[in-house]
Amino acid sequence: MSAPQVKTIGASGQISLGKEFAGRIVTVEQIEDGVWLVKAARVIPENELWLHTPEMEKKLAEAFEWARTHPAQETDLDALEHKLKQRKRRTRS
Repeated sequence: MSAPQVKTIGASGQISLGKEFAGRIVTVEQIEDGVWLVKAARVIPENELWLHTPEMEKKLAEAFEWARTHPAQETDLDALEHKLKQRKRRTRS
């Protein structure tokens, strides 16, 4: 933590926190008149909120674990085509 600094709010209502914070997203909360709390924040788009539920976090963890223990393999397309043709013949019978 650094020592307090004196800053001036410009005519457009802006204040500079320094280049090291450039591009960061923050929340600004007015605690009382003349007192603001600035916090670094991360934003989740509304259409992605479902990914951050405890149920979905568990499902994603299980999926990542399955993917870790089942490495990708090259598919033999000829064998797959043969298998599908056999299945199609069986369903016709």
